[in-house]
Amino acid sequence: MKKFNALLVGCGGMANTWLRYLINRPDVKVVGLCDIIVEKAEKMKADYGVDCKVFDEIKKAFENDNELEINLVADCTTPDAHEYIVTTALGYGCDVVGEKPMAETREQALSEINAAKRAGKTYAVMQNRIYLPGMRAIRMAVDEKNIIGRLGYIGSDFFIGAHFGGFRDLMDNVLILDMAIHTFYQARFFAKSNPVSVYCHEFNPLWSWYKGNASAVAIFEFENGIVYNYTGSWCSEGHNTSWECDWRLIGEKGTIKWNGGDNLSADVINPQQKGFTNPCERIEIDMPRLEKNYGHEGCFDEMFNALIEERPAETDCNDNYYAMNMVYGAIESAKYNKKIML
Repeated sequence: MKKFNALLVGCGGMANTWLRYLINRPDVKVVGLCDIIVEKAEKMKADYGVDCKVFDEIKKAFENDNELEINLVADCTTPDAHEYIVTTALGYGCDVVGEKPMAETREQALSEINAAKRAGKTYAVMQNRIYLPGMRAIRMAVDEKNIIGRLGYIGSDFFIGAHFGGFRDLMDNVLILDMAIHTFYQARFFAKSNPVSVYCHEFNPLWSWYKGNASAVAIFEFENGIVYNYTGSWCSEGHNTSWECDWRLIGEKGTIKWNGGDNLSADVINPQQKGFTNPCERIEIDMPRLEKNYGHEGCFDEMFNALIEERPAETDCNDNYYAMNMVYGAIESAKYNKKIML
């Protein structure tokens, strides 16, 4: 059995999800916790009873490498720190798994990809949304069962009044960079194609508690002709959507709607009946009974299976970059008020 000696970097709220998973894997030993506020790492060590070293800087952990033998770094830092953590870990010969978004800028993302290539190591990014039963059910309904025929339009709505506090309140493009990456990745998963253009308008309502733009509308075109429309806000109070969004996928034979939870159905035209609006039959789409973990745990499983099998993960940085390019293109489009070719 391949063994992983893991260093977890960044001990904020999201790190709890990561640490719980890591300490429950028999092939993982958490040998270090690292945070620039060392008290956070100390508290996490105590809370979980982890027998490990504690550091306030990632390079200090590698100074003890003869003892720790770190071969895997889990990056749970804030987005502005990802490039430094990822490239440092890769430079020391470690594989890396980390939180989204992979980087704040296109240049940083490419720096990480090039660092992984130079090191001959892998960097996989958390994209837990594609491991939800609803995501797999829609993909199966569109691809294998061909329920709505050729896909032409994808739309997603995301509206939540999220009072985080902390670093998100100060980010310039908080919705697009920190949250929409999930949704854009989902859209790519449905479209089975890569984006070629985007037009985006970002804005921040007068009542917003965020410093940067917390609302946006964006239109993407994909290589296969599918158009994807994103609307979202992190400062919208009332009638909240799910975190997974409200989705509408339109094909030549009908429409699939999903509320991001357990409400998933399709309206499919009846070819035997005609009218000003063609009569449709409502089809309830069953969620698959997943034999493996889903959500975060499903993505964790995929990351580790890929490391064990020595292959790129589904969310490998090279593939993840296409969704990140949607993020960077949307930010550029909003900045320059024009359509951006990707």
